[in-house]
Amino acid sequence: MTHPAPGPADPFDPPGVTWDRVSPRLIPARLVVVGIWLGLPLVVTVLLAVLVTPWLWIATAALVVLLAWVGVLVPRQVRAIGYAERDDDLLIRSGILFRELVVVPYGRMQFVDVTAGPLDRRLNIAKVQLHTASASTDAEIPGLTPDEAERLRDRLTARGEARLAGL
Repeated sequence: MTHPAPGPADPFDPPGVTWDRVSPRLIPARLVVVGIWLGLPLVVTVLLAVLVTPWLWIATAALVVLLAWVGVLVPRQVRAIGYAERDDDLLIRSGILFRELVVVPYGRMQFVDVTAGPLDRRLNIAKVQLHTASASTDAEIPGLTPDEAERLRDRLTARGEARLAGL
């Protein structure tokens, strides 16, 4: 009796990896930014629809639908962001429809930044940005608590220095 061969492993979820999640406070941060970018055109189209032509209500409706769609999508996108520290590299995954897995070897890291804009500071979150020897493999982890961002920066820096010392 033959058993079917196991299916291919998910390339975005390596076996034995425990993913750390970002803070859910990243959701309101992203929604505020989207609200500003879509809210201003929404106000303009409403005013123009009232003052100029009712045909612009179609554009207003489209913006409302887009705003609602983004309101549903952003929480799912934030929940899809994760990172994992392994012995030799850092994994960062993101995306729902277009999934991405970035693998950053510790020995390739040149420096690690922690940044937080005004909205991030208000929501008590920060972003860890990794700069590598190749600009195409730079990576970032948004939505970390400042304490976790600081700890992660220090751990990644220490691991990167240890890997460079071994060269």
